[in-house]
This record gives sequence, structure tokens and C-alpha cells, in this order.
Amino acid sequence: MKILVTGGAGFIGCNFIDYELEKHGEDEIVCLDALTYAGYMGNLNAYIGLPNFRFVKGRIEDAELVDRLFAEEGFDFVANFAAETHVDRSLIDPAGFLTTNVIGTQVLLDAARRYGVSRFHQVGTDEVYGDLPLDRPDLRFVETLALKPSSPYSASKASADLLALAYHRSFGLAVTVSRCSNNYGPCQFPEKLIPLMITRALRDEPLPVYGVGANVRDWLYVRDHCAAIDLIMRKAAVGSVYNIGGDEEHNNLNVVRTILRLLDKPETLISFVTDRPGHDLRYAMDADKLKTELGWRPSVNFEEGMKHTVEWYLANKEWLANVMNADYRQSCERIYGEKKVR
Repeated sequence: MKILVTGGAGFIGCNFIDYELEKHGEDEIVCLDALTYAGYMGNLNAYIGLPNFRFVKGRIEDAELVDRLFAEEGFDFVANFAAETHVDRSLIDPAGFLTTNVIGTQVLLDAARRYGVSRFHQVGTDEVYGDLPLDRPDLRFVETLALKPSSPYSASKASADLLALAYHRSFGLAVTVSRCSNNYGPCQFPEKLIPLMITRALRDEPLPVYGVGANVRDWLYVRDHCAAIDLIMRKAAVGSVYNIGGDEEHNNLNVVRTILRLLDKPETLISFVTDRPGHDLRYAMDADKLKTELGWRPSVNFEEGMKHTVEWYLANKEWLANVMNADYRQSCERIYGEKKVR
């Protein structure tokens, strides 16, 4: 198989490439990535020079580039990881999220249709469902729920999902969609909760926690997400939507406390700050469909995954120094600098 992985220099994308090349060494991977602030070429160093790996720098909304690439390579599969993903950034600049996440997906879908791609997999997020109340632990997101996004980010991802499914119905394109809970693990850009707290704790800086830290997320180790996508892309019926979840619900304060414990740092570093606008209360995924139909199960629990993650960041301080560039520092200042400490 020849697979196009868009956004492959980012967190989940580079882990997916690693998984694919390890599990399906006979396949060819082409990575298309714009190398924006969250895409780091160092994530792909292990694959550069391999005969079955090619890197192309470019944006998915660049229709001319995308068409040329599809014509050159003749892809069998497309796995679309490319996206602007950070909620806080989407509150500052919604337009950039619509351009990449919606128009970029449309450009890829048009090319996939034009060049007869066998499978187009759209990588989505649980945030398209909105949120759940904290006092109803019995409720979980299922694939048939109406989409109720709360932020420009999640609205753009919901649009991309629906667009992909519309191309399946309207044009017969072989599409699958997955929606995953919060990922964590190696190579995650340090604006997201877990790597942000790890990096700040290592420097003995205040750890900004929104509100009182009560917001709950379902956490999944990134390697398990990659295994699920591989299975869906190769085995699922076209037109299918699957939730992917870790069955590991933890509130933000518990996550931060876990990090401090693993780093042997004091909880006095925690700094409660003004909550973000429209902050979703709870995400909880029902992944029974994926488990029943395709036999997938998460293999790494939260405690084990967090230990691996913290160890990785401790062992890769040069990686951290390289990705924590001026854009990262300016973004942190925009997002957290104006928050009032409570």
C-alpha cells in the first residue's frame, strides 16, 4: 500500500507513521506537512532516507500541490491528521482553523475522488459532540449523537467530518471517520495540558489550571490511538464512524497532580487561573462499536502511560528546547498571560 499521511510531523501523525512502518514495513509512506509551529521535522528524523518514506512540505489547502502529489504517487490510502487543533488558539484566530480544517479537508477529498483513492480516513475528535454534565457519569458519547461543537476548533472538525461523510454519500468515496478522546504520549507539542504541565514543572514555573480543575477528559495513550486508526482504515466498512476512547476519565486537577507526583514536585506549583470561554465540562467516549466490530482494546492504562510520557520528556530535553520556540512562548503569553490567578 502507498499511504499519504497528512500532518505527519505533528504529535499523533508522527506516532502513526512510526506505527505503520513498524507494523507494515512493506508499505510506502508519504508525509505531507506544512511544518507550522506544531509540526517538527525532528519527529521524522528516524525515517528520512528510508526507501519507503518521503517527506513533502506543504499545506493541505494548496490545491495545486495536492493535485500534483496525488498524480505523482497514486495513493491507495489517505490518513488525514493535518489540522489546527488547540482550542485556545481557535478562540484567538478562528479563520486559520476553518482554512486548514475545512477547506484543506475539501481539497484532499477532491483529490482522493479524482485519483481513485481506495480509502480516505478522516481523523476527528470527541470535541465535536460538545460536552456532558459532571453529575451524570453514566452518560457517554456514542457515534449517533448529534454534533454540538463548543469552539471554533471543534466546529471546524465537525465540519470536516460531515464533509467527508457527504463525499461518501454523494460521490461514493470510500471514507471512514474516527473520533478520539484526548491523546497523550511522546512528541506532543507543549501547549497541550500534559506536556505543558511537564515542561513548566521541570522549570519550577507555575502550572496554570483553568477554573478549579474540575473539567473531565477521557485519556488515551497515543500508540493505542494509532493502532485503532490502522484497524479502521484497513478493516472497517466504508462510511463508518468510530469512537476511540481510553476508558480513563480524569479531571484536569488529578492529571496535574499525577505529573507533579511523577516528577517529585510540590503541589504548590499549581496556579488556578480564569477559565476559558465555553470550556467543555466533560468528555467520555463510548468505544463499544470499535471493540465489538473490530476487536480493538486500549493496551496502556493511564498510570503506565503517564509514567512512559514523563520519562520520554525527561529523556528528550533537546527536543523540548527545539520546539519551544518564539511562537510557542508568544502563544503561552497570549493564552495564559492575561489570565488572572485565583
